[in-house]
Amino acid sequence: MRRIGAEERRARLARRHHLAPAARLDDPVEIAGDLVGLHASDPGSVYLAAAARMREPRLEPVEKALYDSRTLLRLLGMRRTMFVLPLDLAAIVQAACGGAVAARERRTLERMVDGAGLHADPAAHVRDLEAESLRALAARGEATGAEVSRDVPALREEVRFGVGTRWEGVQRLTTRVLVLLGAEGRVVRGRPRGSWISSQYRWAPLESWLASGLEEWEVEAAQAELARRWLASYGPATPADLRWWTGWTAGETKRALAALETAEVDLDGEPGVVLGDDLEPVAAPEPWVALLPGLDPTVMGWKGREWYLGPHRPALFDSAGNAGPTVWCDGRIAGGWGQPESGEVAVRLLEDVGAEARAAVEAEAERLGAWLGGVRVTRRFGAPLVRELSA
Repeated sequence: MRRIGAEERRARLARRHHLAPAARLDDPVEIAGDLVGLHASDPGSVYLAAAARMREPRLEPVEKALYDSRTLLRLLGMRRTMFVLPLDLAAIVQAACGGAVAARERRTLERMVDGAGLHADPAAHVRDLEAESLRALAARGEATGAEVSRDVPALREEVRFGVGTRWEGVQRLTTRVLVLLGAEGRVVRGRPRGSWISSQYRWAPLESWLASGLEEWEVEAAQAELARRWLASYGPATPADLRWWTGWTAGETKRALAALETAEVDLDGEPGVVLGDDLEPVAAPEPWVALLPGLDPTVMGWKGREWYLGPHRPALFDSAGNAGPTVWCDGRIAGGWGQPESGEVAVRLLEDVGAEARAAVEAEAERLGAWLGGVRVTRRFGAPLVRELSA
């Protein structure tokens, strides 16, 4: 059995995730495709993740791909997480993961409507709200949630969420209905109302945003293709890694892998899989450092993270498993970074990386700070270290 240890896995990561300088690109669509999507729960993380992998980091190519050429699309995908994806991959993710996400969203929304006593038939009420919202969006072309709710007053009805948890609260139906329509691939998030770090988007019907729509895939074929693309970028890995990353059931994961030509490998004593044509050794690149944003796809790419995270999880992840901004040295996470109110990039290393790597990290922090130009990128999830550095 071929052994692929931590060092070679880090070398693969550096090259295939475009983090080593020689592997960097300038096309955000290619970057997003090779990473099998850029996490987009926080709007700024899309730009920061792309910039970390670009030879010449710029905002404009990302904005152009998202809103002008529309070759990138925001989509609720794996694990009910927002991703930015190339169109061919968006179609695959919609079929492979979107259906299950939408079904859960619908059940949740129907329970909320029922719990609030808004209608004797919650399922029918949700369908009516969807139809009215689509008509309102079609009439306007694009609209914010507030504008849609002015056209559909029933969307202003309030329901409770997270009942019995620390996240319990009240929200209007507007967001829940639009998210459900998005999960079903019927509407998309368009331009933000503000700058590139704004989280308030306009919504549009899919057919008006993309004239040709998305290619249709059968679920099982889409799941096999998504597994193949993920293994090409993140392999070798364990089936548990793939199951966690996709949010699939054990049966779905097993079936998707069975549809591929794979080989078993030894991951330092743990059994793993790799694509059958991907067994050739991969040499380590030149030394490199990178500052990656919270929820970066590389940080969140595997369930088993010991080979690149080491003992730093308590400082760099929150209690729900969301990663904060991280500092990488040669394929390992060595620290984190944040932005105090003044806007500069503050770094803290959690291990000794040597004088040369430390100097490279400091230079990268200065470069990132200059690129941001004082813009403070807010984060929805706060790991302990980033909270300290951002205070």
